[in-house]
Amino acid sequence: CHHCKSKSASAPTDTSKIHYEKFWLYRHCSSVQQRDQQAQKAGQLFSGLLAMNVVFLGSAFISSMIFNKVAITLADVWILLSILKVLCLFWIIYYLLGTSRLPHAVLYRDCHAGAIWIRGSVLLFGSCSILLNVFQIGYSTILVQCKSKVEVVFPSIGILFICTQAYFLWHHSKDCIQVQHNFTRCGLMVTIATNLLLWLLAVTNDTLHMEIESQLREVERRFAGKAPSSHPHWCNETTLCTCPNTTICKVFQKGYILLYPFNTEYCLVCCSVLYVMWKNVGRRISPEHIPNTKPKFKLHGVVFGPLLGTSAVIIGACVFMMYQIQAASLVPSHQVFVIYYSYYIVLLPLMSVGAVIGTIIHALEKKELDTVKNPTRSLDVVLLMGAALGQIGMSYFSIVALVATDPRDPLNSLALSYSVLLIFQIITQNVFVIDGLHRRHTPPGKEEDTKEEQNHEAYSQRRVSVLELGQEIRKASLSYIHTYSHLSWKRRVLREISFFLALCNIILWVMPTFGSHPMFENGMERSFYGYSTWFVIVNFGLPLGVFYRMHSVGGLLEVYVTA
Repeated sequence: CHHCKSKSASAPTDTSKIHYEKFWLYRHCSSVQQRDQQAQKAGQLFSGLLAMNVVFLGSAFISSMIFNKVAITLADVWILLSILKVLCLFWIIYYLLGTSRLPHAVLYRDCHAGAIWIRGSVLLFGSCSILLNVFQIGYSTILVQCKSKVEVVFPSIGILFICTQAYFLWHHSKDCIQVQHNFTRCGLMVTIATNLLLWLLAVTNDTLHMEIESQLREVERRFAGKAPSSHPHWCNETTLCTCPNTTICKVFQKGYILLYPFNTEYCLVCCSVLYVMWKNVGRRISPEHIPNTKPKFKLHGVVFGPLLGTSAVIIGACVFMMYQIQAASLVPSHQVFVIYYSYYIVLLPLMSVGAVIGTIIHALEKKELDTVKNPTRSLDVVLLMGAALGQIGMSYFSIVALVATDPRDPLNSLALSYSVLLIFQIITQNVFVIDGLHRRHTPPGKEEDTKEEQNHEAYSQRRVSVLELGQEIRKASLSYIHTYSHLSWKRRVLREISFFLALCNIILWVMPTFGSHPMFENGMERSFYGYSTWFVIVNFGLPLGVFYRMHSVGGLLEVYVTA
């Protein structure tokens, strides 16, 4: 799929179905196509400026809330975001009931947009975010004597917004809308800006969460349990709002804290899908660039990748549970940090070696590069590179702190090795995934070498002969062995590597998502940079790191399928 540049290449058989874009600045253009292109650029510019102003306004509110809690309160920020959510809801409903049902509104659908894994992520994270809002409503209702009504209304609007947006993205993420171009672009951009502001607010509130808990631990270490009780929530008056000693209140509180990270991921995923939809507004796709067959995910032809990846996941889960149990105590033991860092120090080099081998195999392959314009793939590359900056930035800050203090200390040495290996692993994995995404998909049965083609033909003949004999049902193991032996060694290794890396990225996504943050818990970098500075670094780097791991899984599965 690509942006078509001529009417003959992009027009359907009935040219009357095409709704060329118009813009008052370019009404005197000599040709319809030129006017259409200029109008498209102007529409993208104006909708982008609208989103920029909304983001700056919301960021100013959130920043003012952080630095001046008297003038701008959290309730003020919630009111602004509620207004934006209501506007987005009205536009989405109008799109669903009006725009998308107009004649010739959706003549084309982007086959690369809205992959099943990313739409599944929208549903998964959206469900967790809905449950999070339910817990917040229940928690605020129990503490109604010290909570404002806004703290109940805001999550209620949030539930409606999440449900409507998830339905919209699940059914219309592939649309290349051909009518009401500018209004659709503006609606999409305001929705993107709203999700970005919700993400920014979630990050800042997560910072407040962790700060309260960490300060409580510091006090408890010094005074041996004489610290006042403090419960993390969104209210500034933490001493006035305390959770009563009831089971339901504890469930709401623990569930809220557990599900909180999924809200940040939901906002980022929605932004990526909405951006692709925005790029596809007014886009016309040539029939020759619509693939006849779409590659499907099949767990055939891989043996060692799933075995090694599953082992990494199981061991990582054990390490994560040990870390969580120890970190829950007042003083986490030195040993749990050693185990945690050791796991990463063993796993990261294996992932790096796999990515390097995969990149070399890509270079040896005779597959052509896919040079067709693809907004989804371009966004995937930008997100991989941008999200990687979170963990790479934290790692470099950590390296400077550890080298400047005491690099010979055993724990410091482990943390230093962890940071260096993490940077190398992210770089090698990005090269492997991005190169794999740009490789053209080869349909099944077409191999590089003549000998491999002959082997495949012989296999196909044997398969047909067996079917003719009436043996239609085969054992799964026999089919698995046939598929595995059929693949060329290059494809086989690529599938093994991509599947192994996908499983590793899943466990590396799970551990920080559910509260495993040794870069803050160990206190080394915190004592070097200062409490507030290191908190800002960690809380902006960690969400990007979590999003990077999740997005890497999708990219690696794409490489696996196209191999």
